[in-house]
Amino acid sequence: MLMLTYALVLILAYILGSIPFGLLIVKIGTGKDIRAVASGRTGGTNAMRAAGPIAGLATAVMDVLKGAGAVWLASALVPGTIWLKVFAPMMAILGHNYSIFLTERDERGRLRLRGGAGGAPTVGGAAGIWLPSLLFILPVGGIMLFVVGYASVTTMSIALVAAIVFAVRALMLGEPWQYAVYGLIAEALLLWTLRPNIKRLIEGKERLVGLRARKKKPRLQPPVKDSSGAGKTYSSSSSSS
Repeated sequence: MLMLTYALVLILAYILGSIPFGLLIVKIGTGKDIRAVASGRTGGTNAMRAAGPIAGLATAVMDVLKGAGAVWLASALVPGTIWLKVFAPMMAILGHNYSIFLTERDERGRLRLRGGAGGAPTVGGAAGIWLPSLLFILPVGGIMLFVVGYASVTTMSIALVAAIVFAVRALMLGEPWQYAVYGLIAEALLLWTLRPNIKRLIEGKERLVGLRARKKKPRLQPPVKDSSGAGKTYSSSSSSS
């Protein structure tokens, strides 16, 4: 009976993670299909590209609650089970990245599941395990997003910071070491999902966000007179990302 309860928690966590809040928020707000915008993912960054910062923030908050909700669900149904509190948010991350509600066929006719990159539910899972972890994760994530300028690097840093925080707590305070394992496995899941982004980072083609994206915006050059004396204005070109 206990094993059935474990399985139920994990299945519910996956279904919770699969809810495509980004797609729903953007569709309701603008009528757009977020899967046809930029990266095609359903997370907060792409929702911001598709429908603006409010939609992006709302999507991020709801996606964070996926991970936290999975931990709360595990704690409520099977109290005191550390490993279930580790694997439930992982299932929410998998559901977010590979949503059962976003099933489609690719150009070769193969079935695939679409979704986000997993950063927000990873934050939620860490918060559900230990809420003050947000005091470490959010500042690092903010710096990565707005200063370094890559959403993919931000996503990859989240799980790593969580793993470090939980490892320090385990070493210094005797807290369960399994929570550090959560951060490490979550990092592996994020790296797998972000393979195309890692490739673009290596090639220098990854999309910029934050302050660096603003600096990259094209600026108009002053008018240049041709030989006839007429003024012509040329605009600087920008590389697509």
